[in-house]
Amino acid sequence: MTQWEKLRQLPAVYRQQLHELYDRDALPMDVRHYLSAWIEKQEWQRAARDHDLAMVLFQVLLENLDIQHSRFVQEESFLLQHNIRRYKQNFQRYLDDPCGLASTILWFLEKEKEILQSADLAEQVQFLCVEQEAMEMDSQQDMERKMAGLRNEVQCMEHTMICLEEQQDEFDFKFQTHKMEAVVDEPMKKEQMKVLQSLVNRLNDCRKSTLSDLNKLLDRAEELIDLLVKKELVEWQRRQQKACIGAPDNVCLDHLEKWFTCMAVCLFQVREFLSKLDELVGKVSYDNDPIKAQKPALQRRADTLLKDLLKSSFVVETQPSMPQGKGSLVLRTNVQFSVKTRLLVKFVEQNHIMKVNVSVDRYRRFNVLGTKSKALNMAESQSGGMVADFRHLLNKQMMIFFFGLSVELQASSLPVVIISNSSQQQSAWASVLWFNMLSLDTKDVKFFANCPAATWPQFGEVLSWQFLSATKRGLNDDQLEMIALRLFGKQRDYDNCKVAWSKFSKENSPDTFWVWFDGILVMVKTYLEQLWRDGLIMGFVSKGKEKSLLKKKQRGTFLLRFSESVIGGITFSWVEYDMIGEPSIKTVQPFTKVDLNQIPFHEIIRNFQILESDNIPENPLLYLYPNTPKDEAFGKYYSDKTDNSPYIKYIKTKLMFVSKENTLEAWSPMPSDMAQGEGLEPINGLCGEAAEQNGDPHPLNSPRDSPLQTFHPDPMLSGSDAGPQDLLMYLNNPNLLADLDHSVMLEDDQVLPDFSLQEFNCLAPQTCGSIFQ
Repeated sequence: MTQWEKLRQLPAVYRQQLHELYDRDALPMDVRHYLSAWIEKQEWQRAARDHDLAMVLFQVLLENLDIQHSRFVQEESFLLQHNIRRYKQNFQRYLDDPCGLASTILWFLEKEKEILQSADLAEQVQFLCVEQEAMEMDSQQDMERKMAGLRNEVQCMEHTMICLEEQQDEFDFKFQTHKMEAVVDEPMKKEQMKVLQSLVNRLNDCRKSTLSDLNKLLDRAEELIDLLVKKELVEWQRRQQKACIGAPDNVCLDHLEKWFTCMAVCLFQVREFLSKLDELVGKVSYDNDPIKAQKPALQRRADTLLKDLLKSSFVVETQPSMPQGKGSLVLRTNVQFSVKTRLLVKFVEQNHIMKVNVSVDRYRRFNVLGTKSKALNMAESQSGGMVADFRHLLNKQMMIFFFGLSVELQASSLPVVIISNSSQQQSAWASVLWFNMLSLDTKDVKFFANCPAATWPQFGEVLSWQFLSATKRGLNDDQLEMIALRLFGKQRDYDNCKVAWSKFSKENSPDTFWVWFDGILVMVKTYLEQLWRDGLIMGFVSKGKEKSLLKKKQRGTFLLRFSESVIGGITFSWVEYDMIGEPSIKTVQPFTKVDLNQIPFHEIIRNFQILESDNIPENPLLYLYPNTPKDEAFGKYYSDKTDNSPYIKYIKTKLMFVSKENTLEAWSPMPSDMAQGEGLEPINGLCGEAAEQNGDPHPLNSPRDSPLQTFHPDPMLSGSDAGPQDLLMYLNNPNLLADLDHSVMLEDDQVLPDFSLQEFNCLAPQTCGSIFQ
C-alpha cells in the first residue's frame, strides 16, 4: 500500500490535517493524488542535492502531467484538464531550480510521514492501554447493566404506584357510595361493610408492599451510589491525579456524567413517588396506616442519598494551570491561571440559575482576582455538561435549590504549589510529581512532613510519563534500567529498590537526581524532540553499556547519549579500530543549549570532522547504532542549501581537530568561504572540552559524590602563552610557534587548503576541547 493510500484511510481527524497540509499551491493535492505512485518511488532526498537528477525528475514530472492531461481529455473532464494544465505552468518556475522542486516535494512527503506517525502513535498508545481499557470496558458494561436494572425497577415502581392509586380509588368510590345510600337492612349493611373491609385490607397490604418496594429500590440505589462514588469516581480522581503528572490515562467524564445523571433521575422519581403517597394519604387514611408510619423515614433516606450523590457529583474537571506553565498545579503570583468545574448531574430542564462561588482554603492567604461567581451552564462544555469555567481561581463552592431540595456543594482542586519566580519552577514541579505519585489523600497537607519513599516501579513509570507527555515518546526498559543503575548501582532486581525524596529533589541542593533528569528533559523538548520521537537518540545508556554495544560494531558506528555529569548535555561516541584491530571508543564533550542554540544537533552530526594523522579532515560518524547509515537516519532533518536557510553559514562549517598523542584537540569551526573574504562570527563551544571520564556509573549512590561539573576552557587554548595573534599565525605557518608544547605539528605543505586568515587577524580563537579514548 502506498503512503498516499494509507493517508486516505486514516480517521477523519488526520485526514483533516492532510487537507490543511495541501491547502497551498506548492504541491497541489490533485498532482499528489494522480501521480502518487510515481512520486513515492523517486529519490527526492538525493535529488535535492543533485542538480542533474533533479532536472531529470522535473522533466519526467512534466511528462506525467501531459499524460494525465491526455487522459482527462479522453474522459472529457473539462475542469481537471484545466487544473492539470495550470499546475504544469506553475511548475515551470522550477526550470532553473529543479533542486528546489525536489526539496518541496520531499518536505510534503516528510510532513505526510509525520501525520502517519501521529496516527500510528495514537494506535500504539491505544494498544498499550488495551488491557486496562478492556478492564475498564468490563467495569463500564457491568455498571451499565446495573443502571439499566435500576431504571427497570423504577419503571416497575411507577406501575405499582398506578395500581395502588386505582385500588384506593375503587375503595374510596365504594366507601363514598355506601355512605350516600344509607342502607337500612342490617344483613345487607354487614355484607357491604364486609366488602369494604376486604377492600381496605387489600389497600393496606398494597400500601405495605409499595413501601417495601420503595425501601428495596432505595437499597438498590444506595448500593449503586456506593459503587459509583467510592469506586468509579475515586478511580477517575486517581486517573486525573496521575494525568496531571503526565500519565496517558483516560480522564473523560462522559460515562460518569451519564451514571450520575441516571442515579439522580431515579432518586428524583422516588421523591415523586413519596409525594404521591402523601397525596393518597390525604384522600384515604385509617388507623395504623403504614404510609404515615414509614413514609417520613423513606423521605429522609431518599433525600440523604440524593444530597450525597449531588455533593459527590461536583468535581474539578480541569485542574488549576497557567497558560504558559510547564504543567498543571504550579501557579505563579501575579500570573493568570484557569480551572474548570463540572456538575456530573445534568439538569436539562432547569428553570433557575445554579451559581458557583469561589474561595481559597484556610491554610493559605491569597487574594483571588477575577470572577468569583459564575453560573453553571452547558455552553462552555463540548459534551453538553453542566460546566463553570473559571479563570485565576482555586477552590469552588455552589448552592443548589431544586424541587424543594437545598444542597451546598464543594469541590477542591489538587494541592497547588505557588511560586514567585520562574527559577522555582523546577523544584515546584518536583514537589507536584512526588505528591501525586504517592499520595492517595489529596488533602494531606502534612505529606512532606513525613515524606514516603517511592518504589522503583512507581518512580520509573513517572519518569517515563515525563518524556511521554513532553515528546510523545516515553522511556523503554533499557533506558529505565540505566537510570536505575545510576540510582541504585548494579542490582539483580530493582523492583524492591526505593528512592527517597531527599535523593530525588532536595531544597538548595544542585546535584539531585531531578536537577539532572529535568535538565535532559528540557533539552530534549527544546532542541531534540523530533530526533527523540523518531528513536534516533539512545539517550539513557551508561558508559559501560555504551562500550559493550559499540565495540562489536563496524568502524564509525556511533550512538547518541545524555551526559551523566553535565546537566542538560548530550554527546556522541563512536568506535574506531587500531592497526591490530583493537576497538577504541571515542567521545566528544557534551553539547548543551549554548551549542544547540547556534546550530541544530543533526547539523553538528552531519558536519562533524576531525583531522586524522595525515591532516585530512574526516567525519568519523558513519553508522547510527546498530547499522543505519548516518545520512539515511538524519537526512530528512538536514537544512536545505538555499539562501533562505538561517543556518547557511553553518552548513559550510567543518570541525577540524589537531591530534596530540591520544587526544584530539578541537579547533573552532571555520567556513570554507573565508578565503573569499566573507567573515563569520565563530561558534562558541561547538565541541567544548574533554569528554566525560570513565567513572562510577552511579555517582548519586557513591560515597565519592561531588557536585555536577561544567567543563572549563581547554588550557591549551585559553591559558597558554600563545595569544590570538600567535594562534592565527600558527594556523597559517605552524613553524613560527615550534617551541610551544605541541607534540604534533602541521607540516608546511599541510596547511588547510581552504582556509586563509590573513585578512582576519582580529579573529579570536574559540574554546574547543578534547576527545578521550
